[in-house]
Amino acid sequence: MTEAQARLAEAQARLVAALVAGGDIPDGFDPERMRAQAASLVAKRRGIVTRIRPDTALAAGPDLASEFAAYARSRTAPPPNYRTDADDFAAWLRERGRMPDPPSRKPRWWSRLLP
Repeated sequence: MTEAQARLAEAQARLVAALVAGGDIPDGFDPERMRAQAASLVAKRRGIVTRIRPDTALAAGPDLASEFAAYARSRTAPPPNYRTDADDFAAWLRERGRMPDPPSRKPRWWSRLLP
């Protein structure tokens, strides 16, 4: 990797951190636009997460937007996929007493037949 590529990678990492993890806004970017874009990205994630796990939206209730924003700020980077994001948000709500524990799985009828 050349020095120019390393500088570009570092600048991109700072930009991503500002957009998804509440990092400092890099020089040369309009702070108001960066905040708007960051809020838009969080809203997009929240919408997808609540479609994947509607139980999280029910558990958070009217505080969904603020709860998801707090969850998103608590992470240094978003999870690798939306399913993981949804499950992590559910766990985050559960840790705060906002969501019940998942029901225990019933043993399958055929498990009685196994030695």
